Amino acid sequence: MTQSIKLTTDQMRMMSLFQNVTGATARDCVEDEKQDRVIFVVNTGKMGLAIGKGGMHIKSLQNIVKRNVELVEFDEDPAKFLSNLLNSKLVSEVKINTRADGTKQAIVMVDPRKKGIVVGREGRNAEKARMLAKRYFDITSVLINSPERQTLEM
Repeated sequence: MTQSIKLTTDQMRMMSLFQNVTGATARDCVEDEKQDRVIFVVNTGKMGLAIGKGGMHIKSLQNIVKRNVELVEFDEDPAKFLSNLLNSKLVSEVKINTRADGTKQAIVMVDPRKKGIVVGREGRNAEKARMLAKRYFDITSVLINSPERQTLEM
């Protein structure tokens, strides 16, 4: 399902540094220049180890690389992966559809009151979701929807 991902020497160096600092193995490293951040994809179940007690591993990593560091837990299932990526506590459902032209689209359902948190400041979480969904599962579009609340007429 996942296509082969090519890493630059810098990304390999970052992943090695990540492993030395956290003790967890990074599956992937994405440098997002636009948002001035480095996103590491960690294997399933390794998130706690990667973060460290009180976030100490992430803090020391951010001090070393002088950029924001974000972590995402990998999952073979694209719906679960997107849910992890966008905060599984706030995501109620993820549907993956194949459009008529053969491209894949993910529709993420969230509570209308939590949509802003899920999308992130200036859409940074939504952008991260699009980037990684494309990179891993060839999903070309990620829509973050919130169902309109039904009002009951009395």
